[in-house]
Amino acid sequence: MSELPAQRQALPVLSVSQLNKQFSVGGRTVQALHDVNLSVKKGEFVCLIGASGCGKSTLLRILAGFDTPSSGTAQMYGMPIKGPGPERGMVFQDFGLFPWLTVRQNIGFGPHQRSLPSARLAETTSHYMDMVGLSKFADYYPGQLSGGMKQRVAIARVLANECEVLLMDEPFGALDALTREKLQQDLLEIWARTKLTVIFVTHAVEEAVLLSDRVVVMTAGPGRIEEDVALELQRPRDIVGIEFNQVRRDITQMLSSHVSTRVAA
Repeated sequence: MSELPAQRQALPVLSVSQLNKQFSVGGRTVQALHDVNLSVKKGEFVCLIGASGCGKSTLLRILAGFDTPSSGTAQMYGMPIKGPGPERGMVFQDFGLFPWLTVRQNIGFGPHQRSLPSARLAETTSHYMDMVGLSKFADYYPGQLSGGMKQRVAIARVLANECEVLLMDEPFGALDALTREKLQQDLLEIWARTKLTVIFVTHAVEEAVLLSDRVVVMTAGPGRIEEDVALELQRPRDIVGIEFNQVRRDITQMLSSHVSTRVAA
């Protein structure tokens, strides 16, 4: 980036402005996103929530550089996002690990590709294995791991690239309830330690309220942002607390009202 550090700090880490995305499906044009505007500050934890088909994952892919807008802009520190980069790490629901590589090798893949010196590569890999609690499983292969452990490897692999932004597309959606709860707490601890900027896609209102500083409510037909809710709840959050459940009910009502409006239309 060309900006001086002080100038960069004054800019949002990520921003999209008047963003539109169309796809061609079966000879017709489908509007996936319409006039989306979003700004995310450094260190924020933002959840994108909405029903299937509202464009959450499409927006995340554009921010990751895997896809491009049809019109409008997507920027990092004021510079156009032109493709994937190590400063923006993506974590998927299906883990995306290399099955022929061990835990250590998966986590060290990015640093190895950047030709880090051997000592630094070993140090970096060990650091992030320890951060996600997998040091004892360094020489295991993905096929020998549980779903939760695979997702820890996926998160550590992204962190090992020393990214600034962690983009997460329903990363805990396929996990059982107990594993999901544990990984939510692990993620919050990692976020607190690293000060990363996180954008997290989810269908689950409780998960969004538990994790985020802001909940961005999206609705389809075409995909757009309907609400951007700043959460004032103190951390750590009590999911059975009165304030937590009031916020959860409010956001659930927002989602329900959008679905009802679309059905009525």
